[in-house]
Amino acid sequence: MIAEKMKGFVKNSSVIRAMFEEGKRLSAIYGVDQVYDFSLGNPNVAAPEAVKTAICEILAQENPVETHGYMNNSGYEEVRAAIAESLNRRFGTEFDENSIVMTVGAAGGLNVILKTLLNPGDEVLVFAPFFGEYRSYVENYDGVLKTVPADRETFQPNLQVFESMITEKTKAVIVNSPNNPSGVVYSEDTVRELARILREMEQKYGTSIYLISDEPYRELVYDQREVPYLTNYYHNTVVDYSYSKSLSLPGERIGYLVLPKELDDAQDIRSAANVATRILGFVNAPSLMQKAVARCLEEKVDLDYYDRNRKALCDGLERCGFSFVRPQGAFYLFMKSPVEDEAMFCEKAREYRILMVPGSSFACPGYVRIAYCVAYETIMNAMPGFRKLAADYGLKGSESCCRSGQEG
Repeated sequence: MIAEKMKGFVKNSSVIRAMFEEGKRLSAIYGVDQVYDFSLGNPNVAAPEAVKTAICEILAQENPVETHGYMNNSGYEEVRAAIAESLNRRFGTEFDENSIVMTVGAAGGLNVILKTLLNPGDEVLVFAPFFGEYRSYVENYDGVLKTVPADRETFQPNLQVFESMITEKTKAVIVNSPNNPSGVVYSEDTVRELARILREMEQKYGTSIYLISDEPYRELVYDQREVPYLTNYYHNTVVDYSYSKSLSLPGERIGYLVLPKELDDAQDIRSAANVATRILGFVNAPSLMQKAVARCLEEKVDLDYYDRNRKALCDGLERCGFSFVRPQGAFYLFMKSPVEDEAMFCEKAREYRILMVPGSSFACPGYVRIAYCVAYETIMNAMPGFRKLAADYGLKGSESCCRSGQEG
């Protein structure tokens, strides 16, 4: 008999993964080019050539015992130092190797920091829409997830409601910008106000409230938009980063945590995160990939590829009459369902072999997520189906139905 807690996890297993499996099933029936699977954020852009070069050079030139062996649970010192130096150069920070803990992707990093911080019953606030696995990660450590309802006009954080939800039990807040699933980038005004609220709430309750910035999409932004680096705005900020999207390495599971010296109880948190990496069973982040990414800190994926997809998808859906906030980053579009029950809308879309994820998976019903990290041809070939889908719901195309993301 499986554990009681696992029964709930299994029952609520990821809708995203279920849709991905459905895409494989339909592809076997109709052919891959006849199924338009927008369900999974699996990059369609190859990793930069420099990643392959780095791996080959490491394997050819370095000691294989060291390359494939254990190291400090927080990762190779030289890798952590290189990452800290890169961040300092880019964001004007003052990190060193002790500020960095290498992790098994962003998911591993979130589990490490939540294991480090949470006592049973501690509250963690998140802003809808949010990546649904946050709930499971918090529950792993008997924390309580509290959801701040979405501002559906802008998808910027609803800070007025947020402030009213903070209690003496609030231990952490998770933010994700650029956001999965909305594609919105949190503005500097938003970040400054968020930091102000947290400082005042810490003083009010005499507690430490940690801001966890989940940043796997930081490098994927459009139209020269800037993504504020949150450690520069709030002292109790932890950054969780992954190379899954920035270098198209989702299956390699490599990322890091930033634990600044300004954190309350910084030394204890750093020590505990090191131990959490081991006792959660990760032991350490993948050794070869640590060394590889350290040689590729200035590399980027082909952002123009995603931007072309973004524009083609936005323009095509706009002409169909669908409504959405134009994404500013990441590679997702969060579209309003023409009917209240977005799951029924997704079922209807499957008739045209279009696969999307219901917004309820992101605590924001009435919307659907479309991942446009696919082949350009997939987007263009799906448009006739989207037009038929729009016609089924009586939508009429408009040149002005797509709202721009707003600052706030």
